[in-house]
Amino acid sequence: MIILIFLVGSQFGLLLGALLCIRFVRQEVAGDLGPKLRQIQGQLNAIEAELTYVVSSRYADLNAQLTQDRRSQVS
Repeated sequence: MIILIFLVGSQFGLLLGALLCIRFVRQEVAGDLGPKLRQIQGQLNAIEAELTYVVSSRYADLNAQLTQDRRSQVS
């Protein structure tokens, strides 16, 4: 009977220990990822802004060339 009580108690202790470890690990992982994700998001926003600028300036150049070609054809 004493062995059975010891086994049940040790199983209960292992379960509680595992739950505490899982909770601690989840908090640490979430706390560590937050700043890194914000940094990556900032870098992605900067890349997106640069690409938007390049594409819009290229579009404006092509549009200006097309307009200039049309004017030279009409003349």
